[in-house]
Amino acid sequence: MKKLISRLLILIAILIATLYITDTDYLLKAVRTIYAKGYTTAFLEDYKEFDNAVVKNNIPQPWPVHEAYNSVQETDALVDYHKSTGTVAYVIIKNDSVWFENYYDGFDENSKTNSFSMAKSYVSGLMGKAIEEGYIKSLNQPVSDFFPEFSEGLASQMTVRDLSSMASGTNWDEKYYSPLSITTRAYFDDDLEKVILGLKVVNEPGTSYKYASGDTQLLAMVIEKATGKKLYDYLSESFWKPLGSENSTLWQVDSEDHDLVKAYCCIASNAKDFARFGKLYKDHGKWNGKQLLDSTFITKSLTPRFKESPQYGYGWWLQKRGDKSFFMMRGHLGQYVIVEPTDNVIIVRLGHQKSPDADTQIFSDDISVYIEEAYKMLSHAPKTQP
Repeated sequence: MKKLISRLLILIAILIATLYITDTDYLLKAVRTIYAKGYTTAFLEDYKEFDNAVVKNNIPQPWPVHEAYNSVQETDALVDYHKSTGTVAYVIIKNDSVWFENYYDGFDENSKTNSFSMAKSYVSGLMGKAIEEGYIKSLNQPVSDFFPEFSEGLASQMTVRDLSSMASGTNWDEKYYSPLSITTRAYFDDDLEKVILGLKVVNEPGTSYKYASGDTQLLAMVIEKATGKKLYDYLSESFWKPLGSENSTLWQVDSEDHDLVKAYCCIASNAKDFARFGKLYKDHGKWNGKQLLDSTFITKSLTPRFKESPQYGYGWWLQKRGDKSFFMMRGHLGQYVIVEPTDNVIIVRLGHQKSPDADTQIFSDDISVYIEEAYKMLSHAPKTQP
């Protein structure tokens, strides 16, 4: 028995040494935080397993409550879908007032859950703010002005515009379930800047859309370099405080030592505070009469850069459905802030899973369900409401 234990310990030591030698020791953190808990990918409350920075709020501005608040029950189809996909929050905001809200699986209105890639919309907005405040010259400023690692060859052509619109041309590989992908490495590595600065530009930047979380991460690094501020502090002062968020929030960092936010993901907040950013863009950058973000920048953000990729603008997803035009924040496992500005409707869904077709089409079926069932509910609202 002692020999067996000794051999086992030797094998474990060899395995750990191999991980360090091959520079894949981040997998140890992956096993500890995710895989050993029975998950095959990041999960909704995994922020508790990582280092986080606090994004502070100031004076809370609670959402007004609509006069028809919760007067209409969820449709049967929506109830069934919530159960099958593990929804934890579903909120409908109509005319800037909370029209419906419900929470599930032990979560409530203040429960924090991982935004995942909804964070990309905030980072793009912070880029706009940095341009407005003169920290970044324009959308056309080269990334090499901030990081000389990208000053040669095709990389020298890469601009901040390319990062926000997912057109960097880098060799980033967006695979969530492969433990050896760069996406997985970025999620667990203690030195995220080193990972990002190792990217290679293999295609001409600014010529086509290719979804890449690395683009947003590099953009965040540019913003920090330009402003001289930590991104979590810049988010707090630029948006989280001015928008009257009811709760402070958390933003995962790679490690306490390096203190770089995982900018392409990982803001832990709640449905109604997430919704505030959707309202800001719906209202062309104004909040309570104050212009927090340039309206021209917002218009550009909600317009496709490439005709052949009409689904994406600058940090926001775009979808036309009949005569309606939606823009949305989207995150892994089905985190959504969906906005229809003409109807003045915001729909927020947070949860554990998205529909199985998520990897086969641009807009998965669950998005259709959350939109269509919300509109069915709204159609049954009391006739006296505005």
